[in-house]
Amino acid sequence: MKERGMAAEARASSSSNGPASSSAEEIRVTDRRRVGLNAEGGGQQIAPEAGAGETVSGQTPSQSSGQVEQLEERARAAEQKLGEVQSRFEQLRAQLQRETDETRVRLNRAADERARREKADFIAAVLPVADNLRRAIEAASGGSSFESLLEGVRGTANNLESALAAAGVEPVPAVGQPFDPELHEAVDTVPVEQERDNLVTAEYSRGYRIGERLLRPARVQVGRARPAMKMIADSEQ
Repeated sequence: MKERGMAAEARASSSSNGPASSSAEEIRVTDRRRVGLNAEGGGQQIAPEAGAGETVSGQTPSQSSGQVEQLEERARAAEQKLGEVQSRFEQLRAQLQRETDETRVRLNRAADERARREKADFIAAVLPVADNLRRAIEAASGGSSFESLLEGVRGTANNLESALAAAGVEPVPAVGQPFDPELHEAVDTVPVEQERDNLVTAEYSRGYRIGERLLRPARVQVGRARPAMKMIADSEQ
């Protein structure tokens, strides 16, 4: 009896649901849909395929091509801008180099002109000395007195000193000054008292300097106190 009842329920269920092929939606082979698996139930789900004019990201090929063209256009504009900046830089550098060369030439020309002018001024100041020397020679040849000749030589020496001073040359102090190896050249020594030790006692040739530059040292005689006199002076102190 139990088996007979189960068979009857099976027939009833089969008659109520009908065949499976009639209830399910028929999918044709030519249908443009994809069949995938449902993430939850594992069943199949059907999604429409991308159209022929669409990409997977939703953009058409024409849109992607437009973006590429824009990027290429920006790259070309950047390269052009860089070229313009480089060209401007080269122009400025060439202009700076040209101005530097012109300034150097102008300064050198000015320095040479100043040197020539100073040389001419010095020669003009020395010319009266040559005139006085010529007059002294003529006076000595004509039988002039010794006093007149000496006076002419003194005037010539004074004129020469004035010309040197006008050129910025000044004599180095010597006689009566403490011996300075930076300014004086000791030719010989002479015994002197203790208080005159290491003093210049005579000048053989005058030294000259221009500003802080020594043209030549003065050739001098230096006093040296005797050792005995030093001992006496030390004992008295």
